[in-house]
Parts: sequence; C-alpha cells; structure tokens
Amino acid sequence: MNSKVDLSNKHGRIAIVDVVRTPFARIATHYKDLNAIDLGVMVVNELIKRNNLNKDDIDQLVFGMTVMIPEAPFIAREIALQAGLENVDAYSITRACATSFQTITSAAETILAGNADIIIAGGTDSTSSVRLPMSAKFSATLRDVNFAKTLKDRLKLLSALRPSDILPQQPSITEYSTHETMGQSCEQMVKKWGISRSEQDDLAFKSHFNADNAWKQGYLDQQVLTATLSSGKTLKEDNLVRQNPKREAYDKLKPVFDLSGKGTVTAGNASPLTDGASAVLLMSEEKAKALGFEPIGYIRSYAFAAKTPKEDLLMGPVLAAPIALERAGIPLAEMTLIDMHEAFAGQVLCNIKGLASDSYAKTVLNRSQAVGEVNFDLLNVNGGSVAYGHPFGATGGRVIGQTVHELKRRGGGVALTTACAAGGIGAAMVLEVD
Repeated sequence: MNSKVDLSNKHGRIAIVDVVRTPFARIATHYKDLNAIDLGVMVVNELIKRNNLNKDDIDQLVFGMTVMIPEAPFIAREIALQAGLENVDAYSITRACATSFQTITSAAETILAGNADIIIAGGTDSTSSVRLPMSAKFSATLRDVNFAKTLKDRLKLLSALRPSDILPQQPSITEYSTHETMGQSCEQMVKKWGISRSEQDDLAFKSHFNADNAWKQGYLDQQVLTATLSSGKTLKEDNLVRQNPKREAYDKLKPVFDLSGKGTVTAGNASPLTDGASAVLLMSEEKAKALGFEPIGYIRSYAFAAKTPKEDLLMGPVLAAPIALERAGIPLAEMTLIDMHEAFAGQVLCNIKGLASDSYAKTVLNRSQAVGEVNFDLLNVNGGSVAYGHPFGATGGRVIGQTVHELKRRGGGVALTTACAAGGIGAAMVLEVD
C-alpha cells in the first residue's frame, strides 16, 4: 500500500501559475496546414507573453507528442528554438495519451529536486500531419533500391512489386502488442462490464452539453488562446463541441468497431481525431510569490500504473487513482471534482465501475475494498474529450488546466484527474486550490 507523500520542499509546493491551450480542431480542418511544432509554439509564446516572462528566467521546457514528425522527433527543442528560447534547456517525452500528464509531473520533480524554479511543460499533436504509411514490402524495396549498385539490380527489385504493394496504408490507432484498435478494446470492455449503449450515449451527450455550457458561460476564456491560422484567419473556440446538443441524435449513429449487431461504440460516444496543444507554467511556490504571481492551484500528488493490454486495455486509471489518492492522503469521497479523460464514454463508465467494485479491488488492485463511488454530479462538469476532442499529447494539459480553473471558480478544493493510455497505462493526479 502507498502512504501519504508530501509533494513540497523548502521552497513550498509545486505551483500551477498558468495554463493555456489552443482551440482544439477536428482532423483536417482549421489546422490542416500546421504541424505539432507550430501548435506547440503557439501555447508557449502565449504563456510567455501574457505572464510577461523574461525568457532567460525560464529554466526548462518539457514537451511531448504522440504522433511523431519524422524529420523533427526532438519536439521540445524545436518548439524552444522557434519560440526564441535558444538558451533554454529542453527535453521531449512521450507516454501516449498521458503524455502531458508526464511532462507536467517530470517538470514538477525537477522543481522538487531544487534543479529549477520555472518550467513550461506541455504536449502537442497534429493528426492532420500524419504521413500515410507505405507497405512493409514497398518500404523494404525502396531501401534496397537505394543501395543497389546497378540499374539492372534496381529494376529487378522494382519489378517484384505488385500494385497492392505500392498503395498507401490507412493509419490506425492500433496496439502493437495486441493488434487491436482502441475502439475494439473499448467494445471488449463494455461487454465485459455490462455497459449499455444508452449509458454511453448519455455520458457523451452530457460531455457535449457541459462543454457547450462552459463556452457559453465564459469558463474557458482564460484557458484557450485565439489561434492565428496559416490563412491569416483566427480560431477562438474548439470546432468539435456540439452547440445545443440533442440527446436523441446519438441514438441514430451506428457502431463503428463491432459491426456484428452487438456493437455499441459509435462516433458519437468516442473522442474524435483532433489537432491541438496545451502548456502549463510551473514554478516553486516560493518563486511564484516572489515574482508576484498568484498560482491558480497546486499539484498535490500523482501516480502512474500499468496492466496487461491483452484485456481491459483502458482500465489503467483504476490502478493509478488509488495510489494518487493515498499519496494525497484524501479519499475519493472527499474530492470536490473528478475529471476523467474520455477516450470513449464506455471506457469512463468501465473505470467508474472498477473503482466501485470490491471484487476488482481484491483481485486486481490487491486492496481489501473498493476505491469508492464516483459522484456523477462532480464528473467532467465542463465537458470532456468526447466533446472537445483528443489531441493525444495535449489532452492531459487540457484536463489539468480545466480542472484547476474550475476549482478556483468554485472557491477552492481538491480534484482527481485521470487518463488512460496505450499499452495499459493509467495516469492520475490530485490537484488542490486554496
């Protein structure tokens, strides 16, 4: 069992001074001419500008992405250079859909160790920039042609290709170890845990309803920058959130991963492919106050955990959440808010059942009793990834930023945030606002 951990040092707690993200955009729409570096530079520049930071005072930039740019895999340094941070140390991290959870916690650990006072951490992804992969045979042939010594040898290699070998492959979000897509894994989970189509659609509708309301109430205004597009036009809001959503519209959508007649995961109750970036300005509490900043909130605890991806791939948060809660010294029942990344509505509902299950706690978590019940009135109160979209590397920053801002708006409290990720990974972070 894990015990309470004091996530502070002689310089105080880890302060979240500011959080910003781009508007999130559906694949191949507003950001189709921009790549992940461009999006990352937007959020870093915005943090520097609106907090009037001296670039020389920034100790480090920690950034990550999931959809790699082949010619620029060192994403953090590329963003630093384009943002004018030539003299700022930078490093990159990838942890699939939990990438910015990891960049933020890695930055926090550096500050706790006393090796930095001011760090910008975040994540970015552009699904619009994904290169269509070629077949393994075509790729190998081109490699061999490049090293062939004579024209005759080159032509011989090329003549062995069939038309089907030359056609580009359709990219998919597939687990390397299981060869299943995330959607197929979610279908397996909802069948096992007894989650109905109606329950999934209810949660998806609520996600859009809450996100639409958050925009209308102005709750997101401080968190989302105005993006300048390559055309010179601007984008001020996410283009995926359904305005004035109707619950009955979800019933009309067909399953997309299980076409046997028993499928329940649809485009409406799953997060769409998305482009976007997010970034968090972190400081030691002492440094933030010395510079005159009033932190939005603080990181109370965090945890990562893993399970086999062969079954219940997206149940990682159930493993990570109790560790983070115990390190924070606060039970689930005392959370002011809970924000769970919605890769799929069904995945969230399975995780909620797992947290409340005594048998799952005993057989999987090695705990004597369930972690606890999730109060749906406190869950994703301003919408989740089903509504906003899911740029893999940036979602953690959105979840964390959205949650601390909402805690602040409500007058303070503590919140649990979670994310599932590829490979059976789970991330959890407890946030607090005075």
